[in-house]
Amino acid sequence: MFKQLAASLAFLAVLPLAWAQTPAPANPTVRVRGTIEKVEPASITVRERSGEVITLVRPADMAVSEVLPLKLADIKPGSYVGTAAMPQADGTQLALEVLVFPEAARGTGEGHYPWDLQPQSTMTNATVADLVAAPASVPGGQKLVLRYKDGEKTIIVPPTAPVVTFKPGKEDENALVVPGARVMITAQVRDGKPTALRMIVGRNGFAPPM
Repeated sequence: MFKQLAASLAFLAVLPLAWAQTPAPANPTVRVRGTIEKVEPASITVRERSGEVITLVRPADMAVSEVLPLKLADIKPGSYVGTAAMPQADGTQLALEVLVFPEAARGTGEGHYPWDLQPQSTMTNATVADLVAAPASVPGGQKLVLRYKDGEKTIIVPPTAPVVTFKPGKEDENALVVPGARVMITAQVRDGKPTALRMIVGRNGFAPPM
């Protein structure tokens, strides 16, 4: 994965918490999604979702956030959310997951842009301007109109789409960053070694859906 960073992953540049769109830097970052296999004081070994096993340097200042499950009903008008989704033929986006940002993180990565959760997937970070029941073809879901500074998108959220939020996890890092934990890590090659910059981790096997 890391040998081809400059050639194949330049579009994956991110800001803290991995929900922001920025120009690709000369030394790009990449999102690693998988399960922790081994934890050492200075390293983390992760089995990536592709099956690849990657050992990353674990800096002392690595940022850690805990991802927490919410309910679909927790999405309210005015909520600031980020949703990975798939474009639909009618112009709407079908949500793969929805992140409800804490109020302190409002405005993070605002906009609509490509995402790497699945091929062709997108990310929209925006404010919920309107929220109604989803069309009859998606029973139990919701339709969100998300408005950001350059436009808006209509998101259809099926009832099966994970809805989550996050909170700081650095103080609880020793309990969170353990073998078996599901993670999404923002990493970068530093001094020739893949290095973990930021981690979003679930407790007791809960998986970050983004």
